[in-house]
Amino acid sequence: MGRWTAAQRLARREGTLNAHRVKLLDAEGMVWEPREEEWERTLAGLRSYRAAYGHLAARRRERWGEGADVVRVGELMANLRRKGGLGRDEERAAARAAQLRAVDEDWDCPWPLDWQRCYRQLVLLAADEPDGRAPRIAPGVRIDGDDLGAWVARQQEPRVWARLSTEQRARLEALGLRPIEAAPGRGVEGTGAAGSGKRTATARAAFQCGIAALAQWVEREGAERPVPRKHVETVVFDGEDADIRLGVWTSNVRSRFGTLSQDERNQLTTLGMPWAG
Repeated sequence: MGRWTAAQRLARREGTLNAHRVKLLDAEGMVWEPREEEWERTLAGLRSYRAAYGHLAARRRERWGEGADVVRVGELMANLRRKGGLGRDEERAAARAAQLRAVDEDWDCPWPLDWQRCYRQLVLLAADEPDGRAPRIAPGVRIDGDDLGAWVARQQEPRVWARLSTEQRARLEALGLRPIEAAPGRGVEGTGAAGSGKRTATARAAFQCGIAALAQWVEREGAERPVPRKHVETVVFDGEDADIRLGVWTSNVRSRFGTLSQDERNQLTTLGMPWAG
């Protein structure tokens, strides 16, 4: 059967399989290009991973999915990035590279994967801030195994900053980071970080939206269960549905707990957050 199926595929590629037989085989669910079907399954897994973590900079041994759908995403991405990893056929390789860029434009970034992973984590945190700037993150705050606070502080060291590429610096600057000597009052470690000083009405409203989502989670799951990092909670706020990245929001609020107002701290305490006591 295997040899016969291979012969039908070859005949179709060569144009010698008549239309009627093609139709009959299609009706039986014939897979004409097994490699392409496997590639589509791989892409689906990568899209799912990217949606959950915001990047494709997985560690080498990292896996994603369950059962038959498990993707060894770390090994897979390492193989795809190596020379010839997309296949020998140049046209197919170019098409697959375009598909990967559609999933994550930085899938084959020129800088270290550890840097890309931490950068993307910071982008997700900044997205929850009204001004789009990175919040203050103290060294020791870990996200997905990375000490993000220490990483941020390291990027702002003048000697480290000088070794970054122009593109890397531009990305960090867009998040409000600068080398410490150049702008000591700016960035995640500076006094101008989000959350310090007077907070805008927009920031207070965003906090209340997050609290509403957290309250909904606690009512359903209980305060003792941590919110998974990738969890999105849909909550009605001001009469409209809002999708809150609750895992990211909770981590963000916890890292800058000391900058919150007393009323906001009390709300977190009331919800039973163990770190808000």
